[in-house]
Amino acid sequence: MAFVAALAAWPSGGEAATGGDGLDRVRASGVLRWGGDLQGGEPYVFQDPADPTRIAGFEVDIANALARRLGVRATFVQNDWQLLIPALERGDLDVILNGLEVTAARRRRIAFTRPYFGFAVTLVVRRDVDTAPGLAGLRGRRVGTLGGSLSHDVLSAEPGLDVVLYEGTEEPYLDLEYGRLDGVVLDDIIAERFGLVRPTLRAGGVVGEGTYAIGLRPDEPALHRALDEALGDMIRDGELRAILERWHLWNDRQVALASGAPPADTPMPSPGDAGLTAGQWGLFLRAAGVTVVISVLSMALAVAGGLGLSLARRYGGGVLRVTASTYVEVFRGTPVLLQLYVIYFGLASVIALDAFTAAVLGLGLNYAAYESELYRAGLDAVPAGQTEAALALGMSRRQALTRIVLPQALRVALPGIANDFIALLKDTSLVSVITVVELTKQMTITAVQLQSWLVPGLLCAALYLALSWPLGRLARNLERRLVPGPT
Repeated sequence: MAFVAALAAWPSGGEAATGGDGLDRVRASGVLRWGGDLQGGEPYVFQDPADPTRIAGFEVDIANALARRLGVRATFVQNDWQLLIPALERGDLDVILNGLEVTAARRRRIAFTRPYFGFAVTLVVRRDVDTAPGLAGLRGRRVGTLGGSLSHDVLSAEPGLDVVLYEGTEEPYLDLEYGRLDGVVLDDIIAERFGLVRPTLRAGGVVGEGTYAIGLRPDEPALHRALDEALGDMIRDGELRAILERWHLWNDRQVALASGAPPADTPMPSPGDAGLTAGQWGLFLRAAGVTVVISVLSMALAVAGGLGLSLARRYGGGVLRVTASTYVEVFRGTPVLLQLYVIYFGLASVIALDAFTAAVLGLGLNYAAYESELYRAGLDAVPAGQTEAALALGMSRRQALTRIVLPQALRVALPGIANDFIALLKDTSLVSVITVVELTKQMTITAVQLQSWLVPGLLCAALYLALSWPLGRLARNLERRLVPGPT
């Protein structure tokens, strides 16, 4: 961790390329690198369904128009939305242009151009549930939003809400439909595309307002002025309005924004400092507990499932052997992240599991395929003559298996199982995609709140190390004591 801290303080090649006159750098390269996340979907920036090799969206059109006015061409750089600001600071991007909401916390870190779009923070609820208007009627209930968004700030300022964070724009509305949420708060541009198109959902009112602007490094004033002037020209000559109308986004808010009228103030939570508060320490410890519980339950499922699979492949009938072999190949041959998505979102119309259950089930089913291979190796390590000797002494085949073969096979497999438990402990970080707040997700939430990744990242690493180190020692001891030596 000391090495990581030193590395974080070391100036990177990207940082060396920033600063000074950013406009000269952009014009010298002939490229304006703008960052965004394709996961945001239509109408921001997304893969064109007619031609997946190209991207489309109203922000693509804005980027191309700005680049043309600067005398360069625009190049899109894919990045996770919550990591766009660190990527900008590293020098991987020239600007951020992807639904980046102007907030006080972000202004302390980066510079913003004049806004190019105004939006309303919109609450969406189910039609069959009557609630009081606004967020007050949802106190004590689960409300979904995107982590690191202005909507997240709005919800954080409202007491008594159980806020559930997502990484995609469609997933919270799916959970709202299936009753796993009581409300979703996101920008109106997202609500109209992904939420209100569903017949079971309705608008629950506007709970805030905000604007999108282009983010750039604060030490590049020339590029800042050039972008502001280009946006101003686009507003005056009507090109920005034409782009927004083409994507059906022009409304009264855009008229007011073009005239220079500021949006209404939205209440924000008090900004934090660079250190962790006592409450945040407690949240990290709670998340570590969630990580341990998920790991233990998933491993218990994997151990039992793996044993059943290995026995079915070795002693089952033809159909059972083929089924077990197919299971192992499918779950080992596809990513666990994909399996989590299918179990939680894909099967929601059949059975709407809660996120915790889906996490345990997904990891347990995946690791069962790997544990079955460990058991198979253990069974193969037991000489066939021992089974024959047990049968000759009058034991049944089942007795020979349970009393002679399995105890020795488990002894061989146990060190590998302990090692897999360590791997599973770290793979719990993947369940954040289905809204489980485990250790890595809590680190991400805290990093966004603090506008710093170093301290939360080091704490997260320290907790993972504290959890996995004893398991590593246990695995080495088991291997030394239980694995048969050379004969």
